[in-house]
Amino acid sequence: MILFCLPYAGGSEAAYYKWKKYLHPSIELIPIELKGRGKRINEIFYESLEEAVYDIFENIKDKIINNDYAIYGHSMGSLLAYELYYKIEKMGMKKPKHIFFSGYRAPSVIRQKENTYTLPDYDFMNNVMELGGTPEELMKSQELLEIFMPIIRSDFKILETYKYKKRENKIECNVSVFNGNKDTIKLEEILAWKNHVSKEFKIYNFEGNHFFINTNVENITDIINAKLAYKNQIERGAYYGVQ
Repeated sequence: MILFCLPYAGGSEAAYYKWKKYLHPSIELIPIELKGRGKRINEIFYESLEEAVYDIFENIKDKIINNDYAIYGHSMGSLLAYELYYKIEKMGMKKPKHIFFSGYRAPSVIRQKENTYTLPDYDFMNNVMELGGTPEELMKSQELLEIFMPIIRSDFKILETYKYKKRENKIECNVSVFNGNKDTIKLEEILAWKNHVSKEFKIYNFEGNHFFINTNVENITDIINAKLAYKNQIERGAYYGVQ
C-alpha cells in the first residue's frame, strides 16, 4: 500500500518524513514535492491549482497502475487531493482505497474572496503567521524570508484563485477527515465533506490549531495504520490463520 502525502501551503515533502517511524511496514510513504521548493527549488511555480494537480498526477501515474494506494493532504494538500481524485477518475486510472482530508473545509463551502497573496510582504506574512504553523524565526530572518516567502505567496495564489466545480459523481472510496479542535474551521464546513463522498466517511478531531499534524504524529499514523494496514490484512485473510 502506497501513501501519497500532499503538503500544506509553503510546505515541502519534508513535513512528512517523521511519519516513517510510525507507519506500518506494509505502508510505503511517498511525500510529494511540489515545484519551487526542496529538491525542485529551481522549477517555476504553478500558475493555478489545476496545473499543480496535473504535475502531481504525472508524478504518481506510473505508481498507481499496479499498486493499492491512499492519499493524504493537509490544508492546501486536501484541496489538491480532492482535485487529484477527479483527475485520476477522468484519466480512467485505478482509484485510491482511501483519502485523508486534513485541516481544510469542504471545497463546496463558499468562501469570502481573498487576495492575501497580493498583500505587501509584512502584511502577507502576518496573515500567514496567524494560522499558527510558521516559526517566528522566519519573520526575524531576512535570508529565510527571501527563500520561503515566494513559495508561500505562490501557494496562496493558487488557493485563492481556485474555482470550485460541482461534480455529480461523488468520491468512490473511503474518506477520513482530520480537524484541529482549535482551528478556525467551523463544524458545518467539516461536515460538508460528507456531501462529496459515497462510501465510508468519518471525522476525527485532534488537540491543536490548524497545524495539529505537527503535534499529533502518533495519533494520526495510528488511524492511518488502522485504515490501511490492519483493515487490508483482515480483508485478505491475514488474521486468524485464513490464507
